[in-house]
Amino acid sequence: MVAIIEKRQLRDFDWLTGVLAVAIVGFGVWQIYNAQPTESYWSKQILGLFIALAAMLVVAASDYRRIVDAAPVFYALGIVLLVLVLIPGLGVKINGQRAWLAVPLVGRFQPSEFVKIPVVLMLARYFGNKKGGPLRFREMFVGGVILAIPLGLIMLEPDAGQALTYFPLLAVVLFLSAVKIRYVILAMVAMMIFVPTSYVLGVKYGVIKNYQRERVEAILDPENADPRGYGYHTHQSMITVGKGGLTGIKGNQQISQSVLKFLPEPHTDFIFAVTAENTGFVGCISLLLAYAILLSRLVMGAREAPDKVGMLVIMAIAGGMTFQIFMNVGMVLGFLPVIGVPLPLMSAGLSAVLSTFIAIGFVISVKMRRFVN
Repeated sequence: MVAIIEKRQLRDFDWLTGVLAVAIVGFGVWQIYNAQPTESYWSKQILGLFIALAAMLVVAASDYRRIVDAAPVFYALGIVLLVLVLIPGLGVKINGQRAWLAVPLVGRFQPSEFVKIPVVLMLARYFGNKKGGPLRFREMFVGGVILAIPLGLIMLEPDAGQALTYFPLLAVVLFLSAVKIRYVILAMVAMMIFVPTSYVLGVKYGVIKNYQRERVEAILDPENADPRGYGYHTHQSMITVGKGGLTGIKGNQQISQSVLKFLPEPHTDFIFAVTAENTGFVGCISLLLAYAILLSRLVMGAREAPDKVGMLVIMAIAGGMTFQIFMNVGMVLGFLPVIGVPLPLMSAGLSAVLSTFIAIGFVISVKMRRFVN
């Protein structure tokens, strides 16, 4: 499955995409240090970067088509890991979520981060081998089942934020696989009805927890949200963002919201707020520009893909990353409720960094083989 990179393929290696990803992680390490200077999160992130780079190179050197052919094996393995997470004694529970597995000599890792990749491969394998013409309902149903199995297991952890990041993977693949417009309209209408109805019924019957309801209310009615209670996360995040001004805190302002422990989870969920505080509007725009260039490189790779499977793999990855950036930044700025979606390549977390670089490895693998029959 893994092959030595030929000289011609080495010339086609997408160095810019790799360098951009490394630069964003490096910028993130700086912000993680600013957020938690007395902790070891930043040094662990550097170690994770080297491991992630090695994994990216291995995947890039591999023929993505052979890996896609083996997608059912990886998908089944991912499902097994998600089941193991739910078993008391095996799954590690943190902040009310049993979402991690502890491995000797390796430490904790989050299977739900890695399972996104086999889900993408399974969807690309199924829809990429489909003949021409619009999708039929049966085909969309199969795609929904592929997504629903890991999604249901993740919701049992429960990790609604992580589960939410899976939906764009299917949405992008269906859109690019010639889904009929009437199905798109039907899905939009169904979502407009289903989301508010589910929320109301979830609150009424206790499926949605009080803290989840309060975080939604903090966005819907920010003026009446208790800044010391359920509106605390959003309130502190917006204060932190505003404190940065144009170019970030300076001089005697070096004691930041995150260092003073006012901002919760500054090295993970609210790393964009820390970025705003330390580098200001200029730093945030620069970061978003780097993301825009990275995503444009991914889309360019999809356009140059030698087959539909490769195109779907890249676009699903790009769509998932775009959605996570949108959700995290919206959460930090107070436009969306706090649901625990990390910022790709920036937030501390070895599982997220490693899975993202593996995904980028697939993108590079497809681009390297764009001239191969």
